[in-house]
Amino acid sequence: MDWIKSFLQWANSHEVILWWLFAASLALLLLTPVIVVYIVVQLPADYFTQTQKRRAEWTDKYPALRPIMLIAKNLFGTVLVLTGLVMLVAPGQGLLTLVAGVMLVNFPGKLRLERWLVTRRHVWRSINWLRRRAGRKPLERPEQ
Repeated sequence: MDWIKSFLQWANSHEVILWWLFAASLALLLLTPVIVVYIVVQLPADYFTQTQKRRAEWTDKYPALRPIMLIAKNLFGTVLVLTGLVMLVAPGQGLLTLVAGVMLVNFPGKLRLERWLVTRRHVWRSINWLRRRAGRKPLERPEQ
């Protein structure tokens, strides 16, 4: 019982931190589905069947921005992966958020993991359902 008293004491003395955590949680709850849907809908239909990833056109035009955008993309992807993991046990679109985050982060073996993750039956159905609702072609299924 002492740990409950000590926690309540800590919560009373750190009320501002708790309100910020609440605000961040609420923002993630509201923004994550919107961001995930946007990312999934914007993917080209052959994203998972390409043998080589396409390079963005702007990287040749603005080479100085490439490292900044790479860092920002990886940080955002990491946040989505962590949020997706939390949403696997908490309310939210955990699998879709996890897939979107993995697609943004760069690491060795990423393509193989992406293809494995996205071809899970529920994930595949959810992604193509979102794409149909947005009027986009379904994704081409990669060979496993």
